[in-house]
Order: sequence, then structure tokens, then C-alpha cells
Amino acid sequence: MKLRFTKMHGAGNDFVVLDATREPLALSPAQWRLLADRHFGVGADQILVVEPPDSPDIDFVYRIFNADGDEVEQCGNGARCFARFVSDQGLTRKQAIRVRTQAGVIAPRLEADGRVTVDMGPPAFGPEAVAFDASGLSPSPQGEDLLWPVELDADRQCLVSLVSMGNPHAVQVVDDVDTAPVPVDGPRIESHRRFRRRVNAGFMQIIDRNRIRLRVFERGAGETLACGSGACAAVVAGIRRGLLDARVDVQTRGGLLTLTWHGESVFMTGPAATLYQGEFDLDAAWRAWPQAPGHS
Repeated sequence: MKLRFTKMHGAGNDFVVLDATREPLALSPAQWRLLADRHFGVGADQILVVEPPDSPDIDFVYRIFNADGDEVEQCGNGARCFARFVSDQGLTRKQAIRVRTQAGVIAPRLEADGRVTVDMGPPAFGPEAVAFDASGLSPSPQGEDLLWPVELDADRQCLVSLVSMGNPHAVQVVDDVDTAPVPVDGPRIESHRRFRRRVNAGFMQIIDRNRIRLRVFERGAGETLACGSGACAAVVAGIRRGLLDARVDVQTRGGLLTLTWHGESVFMTGPAATLYQGEFDLDAAWRAWPQAPGHS
């Protein structure tokens, strides 16, 4: 099987984008992992699949697969690349589209300056929103938020805001994102026993009321250069804690995102760039892939 693909990125968060509007595409979790493999495949944080609409009020269906092969609910940086892709490929002439994800309908819009704005929908809060087992725990109030303790070691814990942007996030405030133990604590939080569906772990440094720095250890992908839904979750958490105003610039390691939240939908504006296009011989790559099931 040969797959035509487009390689894109949004603030350094990189994607393989596949057009499945003309014929369906069904791959196994292992095949998604191969595509995302940076040594034996194309390489990406996530794989984005463009599918035809499933109802008259929807322009496209948007599916997202993490580098570990799992399908997930939402990807904000991917949503911007999705909008750029369908426009550049001539799949739509609209500047604003409605796209169905597993988490619900989002509305990306192409801006005159080349950036893309996405209506990411309203956030949800608390243990139930992110499938967090809160039994035996007591949260600490801060502003309108509740901070929940997550045990990291026998004598160490962190306090996190629990925010869903259609996918689960645990956001903590740190003094300095450069020295924060993201490589160590990120995977511990992501796979913590209390998060039944795993979680995206956000590490937020407050610069002032309109600026933050952010690193995110993403569920199923590891630390990425940027995480759009993670930026949304961090800003919302900061606003609810009383630390941020309604419009915030988020500096990630891959670029700048601008977020606004006035209590309903979260709006995110940022870049979306095409890197190159190509054709991937999935069968040939599978035969050469050491991780392929059945290989000795």
C-alpha cells in the first residue's frame, strides 16, 4: 500500500496528514506507529486523517492518532494544520469550516495574516472530566479552581488543575519551565494510576498576566514542541486560579500561540505550515521495521 501524505507543523508540533475523503483508510495501531516512527517511517507527533462529512452541518471529520498508535479525541495544533491542509488541497473554498472530532465539533478559521484561529469549544473541569480517581484526596482551592494532589514519589507530590479540552489535561505551575523535571515527572503523571485514560501533563510558568511559558508531556507522544489543547488547558487553569487575564500569549518551545477565554469557548490562534509532500510505501517499510508484529 502506498500512501500519499503531507508533512505539516503547528508551532513545531509536527504531523503526517492523510486525505481519506475519496476512499476510507483503515490501518492497525502498529501501522500508525510505523508512520509516526522517526527512523523507519515518516515521523510525527500525531497523524491526522481528513474524512468526508457525516452530516449536512459538518464540512469534514477529523481523526487523530498519537505516535503510539492510539486514537485520541483532540489536537489543537493539528486542527490548525487540518484547516490549512483542506484549503491548500482545494477540498474546500471556505475560510471557516466545521469539523467533527471525537470530542465534538470545532470551527477553524483561516486568518488574513496566514495564521489559523480555532474555536476549541468550552472546557470542562474536575475529576470526572478527565477520568481522575479522586478517592481519598482533598483538593486545595485557588480562586475558582481546585488543585488536586498527584503523588510522584513516596515523599513528593504536585498540585494540578484538572481540565478537559475534549482530551484530559493536568496542569501545574512551575517556577521555570527550563529547569522543570518534565522528562521525569511528565511520564509519571501521564500514566499515573489515578488517571484512568492517561493524561497530558502541562508545566506552566507565569511571566505576567498576559504571558506564560509552557511545556507539555503529551499522552502517547511524549514531550512535544507545542501542544494546542495543552495551551488552552493551561490558560484556562491560570484564569480560574486568578493568575491570568482573558487574553494570553503562550510561548512554547516551537512557537507562539495566542489564547482568549471569556468563560465559554476557548479561541486559539497560531501558525500552520506545510513542510513537504510525499508517498510512503507502507508494505516495504513494514518489512524493514524491526517493531512489526511477527518479526523475529
